Amino acid sequence: MAQSPEEVLSPDHRKLAPKLGLFDATMMVMGGIVGAGIFMNPYVVAQRLHSPVLILSVWVAGGIIAILGAFVYAELGARIPEVGGQYEYLRQSLHPVFGFLYGWALLLVIQTGGMAAVVVTFARYFLELTGLPFSEHWVILVTIAALTGVNCLGVKPGGRVQSVLMVLKIAAIAALVGAGLFLVRAPRPLMHPVLDRPMGGDLIAAFGAAMVPVLFSYGGWQTTNFIASEIRDVRKNLGRALLIGVAAVVVLYVAVNVVCLRALGVTALAATRTPASAVMEIVAGNRGARLIALGIAVSTVGFLSQSVLTGPRVYFAMAEDGLFFRKVASLTRKSQVPAVAIVLQSVWTVVIALTGKYEQILNFQAPIDFTFFGLSAMCLFVLRRRERNDSAKSSGFRVPGHPFTTILFILACWLTVGNALWKYPRNSSIGFAILLIGLPVYALWQRRQTREGRQ
Repeated sequence: MAQSPEEVLSPDHRKLAPKLGLFDATMMVMGGIVGAGIFMNPYVVAQRLHSPVLILSVWVAGGIIAILGAFVYAELGARIPEVGGQYEYLRQSLHPVFGFLYGWALLLVIQTGGMAAVVVTFARYFLELTGLPFSEHWVILVTIAALTGVNCLGVKPGGRVQSVLMVLKIAAIAALVGAGLFLVRAPRPLMHPVLDRPMGGDLIAAFGAAMVPVLFSYGGWQTTNFIASEIRDVRKNLGRALLIGVAAVVVLYVAVNVVCLRALGVTALAATRTPASAVMEIVAGNRGARLIALGIAVSTVGFLSQSVLTGPRVYFAMAEDGLFFRKVASLTRKSQVPAVAIVLQSVWTVVIALTGKYEQILNFQAPIDFTFFGLSAMCLFVLRRRERNDSAKSSGFRVPGHPFTTILFILACWLTVGNALWKYPRNSSIGFAILLIGLPVYALWQRRQTREGRQ
């Protein structure tokens, strides 16, 4: 997918066009959160907490944290409505090295590792549903290539594909919820028992352990901020999209857990790795299980589409700042998208997927991701202080309850990191080692930038 010279804009003519409206941005927020996980993850929480009240409570608590995060990113997006989102917040508020390390981790681990895992999941569901005589590798290659091609056509076609896929995802979740609410003949109790063990440290530890996969499931809203400069009336629409999208996902996630508990009960939920399929099999037999498998396949493609669209804007911003290869900052002349950055991310995703390294990457992805969530929220304190010093007031969205709500979000993020370091020290250490390798790489790019500036 190499671009000819006449198809690529020169560095002096780079400008991402604002073509996405509120609906597309909201679907982008939801698409960045909802993948295949919600169809399967409820069993992980049920293995750590053994009462329906506690299980639902942890999903509600995680939703509240996600909404607090949406508040923070809505204000950050209003203050710095630029391409790259989180990269720009860290670069402009703390230090350019933090922005670079985020982009470095995003390309090597966070975005591509998650995409690799999801595309492998899609390939398996696709082959199981269709029975076609293809290998997983071919399905992975064709899927990533197709989504890369669509997103190289422009942000509007990419956004429309993402919106359609998100609507289909919502329909699949609605079908699951409807079946669980109205077609289960012998529903299990939801309100008792309230606790599965006495109040104390053991209960708090179990609740905290269950919160880790829940917060991970709610993650992804921040990726819409990567494309801030491509959203029309961004100071207003980005904040609205974040709040509407995250709140809608919280409702969907809690509803899915209600029907899983109602249909299966805690014990059966903890014992199955495919709770959504188990619920549909109870109410509609094998046909129901295949139907939800189709929904999961669509959901994975929707997540991939959103990831292919958003992540490359960070690498584009890094290249614009001279901290990455200049070619990555090129835009196609007709579609005005960073095609080189899109292809780069897709190629690395395919490498991870085909080598089978995504499982290891996922093991140390979460602590890195949540470290940067906490750091990004800290940027808000820096920006507010600058606002006071400049005697100017922001006209955009402001976080309700700041600083208390912002501090609560930061604590939740770093408690997640601390829990990962405590429970999985080896995996977390590998993740942070990859992050630290970025420091000498940053120094090399800085030296190169200085040398070019002198010439």
